[in-house]
Amino acid sequence: MSKRDYYDVLGIDKNASKDEIKKAYRKLARKYHPDVNKETDAPDKFKEAKEAYEVLNNDQKRAQYDQFGHAGPQGQGFGGGGFGTDDFGGFGDIFDMFFGGGGRRDPNAPKQGNDLQYTMVLEFEEAIFGKETDIHIPKEETCTTCNGSGAKPGTSPETCKHCKGSGQMHVEQNTPFGRVVNKRVCHHCNGTGKEIKEKCTTCNGNGTVKKRKKIHISIPAGIDDGQQIRVAGQGEPGVNGGPAGDLYVVVQVKTHEFYQRDGDHIFCEMPLTYTQAALGDEIEIPTVHGKVKLKIPAGTQTGKTFRLKGKGAPNVRGYGNGDQHVKMRVITPTKLTTKQKELLREFNEISGNEPADENEDSFFSRVKRAFKGE
Repeated sequence: MSKRDYYDVLGIDKNASKDEIKKAYRKLARKYHPDVNKETDAPDKFKEAKEAYEVLNNDQKRAQYDQFGHAGPQGQGFGGGGFGTDDFGGFGDIFDMFFGGGGRRDPNAPKQGNDLQYTMVLEFEEAIFGKETDIHIPKEETCTTCNGSGAKPGTSPETCKHCKGSGQMHVEQNTPFGRVVNKRVCHHCNGTGKEIKEKCTTCNGNGTVKKRKKIHISIPAGIDDGQQIRVAGQGEPGVNGGPAGDLYVVVQVKTHEFYQRDGDHIFCEMPLTYTQAALGDEIEIPTVHGKVKLKIPAGTQTGKTFRLKGKGAPNVRGYGNGDQHVKMRVITPTKLTTKQKELLREFNEISGNEPADENEDSFFSRVKRAFKGE
């Protein structure tokens, strides 16, 4: 099968800069490296991208390729003849290639522990006012039997004799480009640089044990659904004396049957009888801060919204309270007594059987003009 054009392989223009070449290869290497992509054609695509990069990133080879194509000068070709599976290296080798390649980080260097995440469900009012609570989470703790070394008490981990503590093995290969040295994770120590001859029986050599730990959490007033709280140092323990990770508490707030929330503002609907709406009234409005009185002016229509300043949720950063917005809904009665019906008919006759509205631009006025053909 004929080879594809190297520029097409990387998806770049023939005038691409070295930075563009490197960026294109880095993207493909991340996508097709066998350590992360288990599709059957991934190894071939990775080899193809690597071969294209090694030619186009070298000024001399690129010039020869641009002049002679895949054959190269005197028909020697540019390689691609037999990349074995060892040629892939570890996925970290790709980053060594782009970021200054001094080898992987010292496996014995301190490393921060992993972060943990916990989901906490709150009632609507708990999110408004905050709370103090304890949670219990399963987490890795440093083994107290071996103090995290993983070795049986009285013994210590030994420097791996195969990689001499580096955590890496160097494998030399002959390629069309010369002798290449690839780095591999040492399989004797799994990249730790240490070998444990006698494992701790409590943690089986891991250095950590899983326990349920009680952690006190302070929920700030005004926290909203989807927000999270960071509890420093309550994640997994660090490695080789590194700091512990953090715990992130993600908040889920239950919906409320009466209130709805949008940021720091709270919304609700209040029913009005048509008598209250027509004549006006003073009614009580429930808020999360207690009941307040609201004066309803005569002629209030369905959909009219009133604002109760400062009766919303407190801002989680301490910038005061939001407002509560109260939307009115005029309720039409469905069950009337005989007397009520008589009074309504009398009212209807007095009103002339038409909606009373003095505003010329009102909804009912526009309807009347439509019937008259205006």
